[in-house]
Amino acid sequence: MRKASKPFPITSLGLDSDLRSKALHLVLLLGLVSLLADVTYEGARGIVGPYLAILGASAFTVGFVSGFSELLGYAFRLASGSLVDKFKRYWSITILGYFINLVSVPLLAIAGRWEIAALLIFAERLGKAIRTPARDVVLSYASSNIGLGKGYALHEVLDQVGAILGPLIVAAIFLSGGCYREGFALLAVPAALSLITLSLVARAHPKPERMEKVSEGLQAGEGASVFRAYLLFVCLSVAGFAPYQLIAYHMSASGFADATIPLLYSLAMGFDAVAAVAVGRYFDRFGLSLLAAIPIFTALVAPLAFTEKQLLIASASLLWGVVMGMHETILRAGVAKILTATKRGAGFGALNAVLGLSWFIGGSTMGWLYGVGYWHLVAFSVVFELCSIPPFILLIRRMRRYQAKVNQSA
Repeated sequence: MRKASKPFPITSLGLDSDLRSKALHLVLLLGLVSLLADVTYEGARGIVGPYLAILGASAFTVGFVSGFSELLGYAFRLASGSLVDKFKRYWSITILGYFINLVSVPLLAIAGRWEIAALLIFAERLGKAIRTPARDVVLSYASSNIGLGKGYALHEVLDQVGAILGPLIVAAIFLSGGCYREGFALLAVPAALSLITLSLVARAHPKPERMEKVSEGLQAGEGASVFRAYLLFVCLSVAGFAPYQLIAYHMSASGFADATIPLLYSLAMGFDAVAAVAVGRYFDRFGLSLLAAIPIFTALVAPLAFTEKQLLIASASLLWGVVMGMHETILRAGVAKILTATKRGAGFGALNAVLGLSWFIGGSTMGWLYGVGYWHLVAFSVVFELCSIPPFILLIRRMRRYQAKVNQSA
C-alpha cells in the first residue's frame, strides 16, 4: 500500500521567512501599543492617591480603592479569557478593553468628586482585565514563529519603556507649574495614539491565529494536569513576593530622600526590561525548567529590602525589577507552552486571576507582618518561596512524562 506523502515543508515554499517577518512586525506593533498605553495609565497611577485625597477621600478610602481596583482587574480576567476562547474575537475584545482602559484616565481630569474618580479607576482596571487575555493570545500566535520567550520579552521591554516614561512625563508637568487635572488631560495624547496604532495593527493582521507556525501546548488531559501544578507554583511564589509599595514605605522610614524612591522605581523598571530580554532568550532554550529562577531570586528580595542598610534596600528594589521581568516574560510564555490555542484565553485569564489574588493576599499579609517585625515578614516570604518548589518539581515531572509518551508513540 502506497504511503501518503508528507506535506511540503513551509520553508520549501519560501514562506517561512515571510511569516517570521510578519510575526515580528505584529509583536513590535503590539509592543508599541502597550508602550503608549503604559505612558497613559502608569503616568496616572503614581498620582491617583493624592488626587483622591484632594477630592476629599480618606486614607482608608484611598487604600480600599487601590486594593479593590487591582483585585477587580485581575479577577475579571478569568471571565474575559473564557470569552476569548468561546468567541475568538481577538481584536474586538482587545480594542474594547484598551478603549475602556485608556479613556478612563483623561476623564479623571473632570471628576469633581472622589466617588466619580473611584469609578473611573475601577473602569481603567476593568478595561485592562478585558483586553489582556485576548492580547496575550494574539502574542502567543505571533511568538510561535520567533520563539515564545523572545516574543514576550520584546513586548515586555517596550511595555516597560512606557512604564518609565509615563511617571517622568507627569513629573515634568508638575515641575513646569501644572496641576493634577492638567496631568490627566495631557495623558489623553498617548491614549489616543495607542488606540489609533491598535486599530492599524488589527487592520494589518486581521487573522492572527493563522500565524501559529507550530502548535504549542499539551493534549487536553495532560495539559490540564500540568497547568494545575503550574498555577499552584505561581500562587505560592507570587504570594511571597514583597510588593514595591511596601518596600518604598520602608525606604521612607529608613531615611531615603523623597526624590530617590521614584528614581529607584524607574531604575527597577529598567532592570525589568533587561531581565525580560535575558530570560526570554533562555526560556526558548530551557523551557519551563527556567521557572526555578523565580523562587530563587524572589527569596532574596525581602531579606535585602527589609534591613536597616540603605545600600541593601536599594539593591533589593533593583532585584525586585528583575523578578518582575521574569514574571511578565516566563509566566506568560509558560501558558502558551502548556495549553493549546483553544484553551489559552482561559489559561491567561486563570494566570492573571491567580496573580492578582496572590499579590492581594501576600501583600496584605506582609503589610501586617511589617508592623509585627521585619523578620516575620522575611520568614513569610522565604517560606512561601520554599513551598513553591514541590509544585515546580511536580509540573516538570508531568511535562517530561508527557514528552516521553510522545517520543514513544512517534
